[in-house]
Amino acid sequence: MNVQFISVEIMPKTSFSIAKSDIVETINNLSINVFRLSELEEVLEQNRASWRVSKNTATATFLHYLQEHAGLKRVELKFPNRKEIRYVWHNATIYQILMTLKGNPYFTHFTAMSIHHLTEQIPKVIYVNCEGRSIPRADGELEQHGIDLAFNGRGRPSNNITTFKDHKVCLLNGKRTEQLGVIDGKGPDGEYIRVTNVERTLIDITVRPMYSGGASEILRAFRIAKEKDLVSANKLVATLQKLDYIYPYHQAIGFYMERSGVYDNFSLDMLKQFNMKYDFYLIHQMKEHAYSKEWRLFYPKGF
Repeated sequence: MNVQFISVEIMPKTSFSIAKSDIVETINNLSINVFRLSELEEVLEQNRASWRVSKNTATATFLHYLQEHAGLKRVELKFPNRKEIRYVWHNATIYQILMTLKGNPYFTHFTAMSIHHLTEQIPKVIYVNCEGRSIPRADGELEQHGIDLAFNGRGRPSNNITTFKDHKVCLLNGKRTEQLGVIDGKGPDGEYIRVTNVERTLIDITVRPMYSGGASEILRAFRIAKEKDLVSANKLVATLQKLDYIYPYHQAIGFYMERSGVYDNFSLDMLKQFNMKYDFYLIHQMKEHAYSKEWRLFYPKGF
């Protein structure tokens, strides 16, 4: 954790020392332990009178005192496109810190797989999504040549990544879905988080296998979800319809479901009701591939 202290001229120690027990009690009684600067400013303003803190005392002075004498820590998340500064009261997990990012964030892809126990791997990258602005779907029909060109080329992974302790954090600005399929959940240490449900997770990892451990790990997730009775095929199909992707990801999803060997024919038939006008691809840039006529899908040879 990057903890930095602000060098400022502070008021006499006795002025804050008198109120220290009240300050600590007040912050302990708050429902959060990760703060934005504005939130700590509000705490100070609401309690100046009861703490007998002068109106001339700057917020920076207050923060410095808490860092020196009360266990407050300053944390920086340095993403390439933005820097996020938070103040942690004593201790917080990386999941709790990331939940305070702007844009109503939630955990996705390999991270959601781990939270739902759909993988035995321990991902070293934490994927958190802050949905982007709404973009109208492009007019016009897909063309086979365009699909071939896109998937024969290399995928474009996000480089909006920072490092925090032993973790890399990848901040995604995905398609605006109005939090479709996002639920309250618990992180690895039981902390409150927001995460995609199992159905949305299976869709997301199919759409972006580069954030999900690759095709073999995704296939395993489909199998585990069904074997543990964690997934509803009806709910998955309904979610996929609402997401309204231009690419025929239903062909890849149906292929995973069939290849896993644990989904019934009724579930598979729901995916087959979608239009299958085009050949599609399981992943980008396959060196050697095989072809499923049933799903009109290219997949890695030997898969």
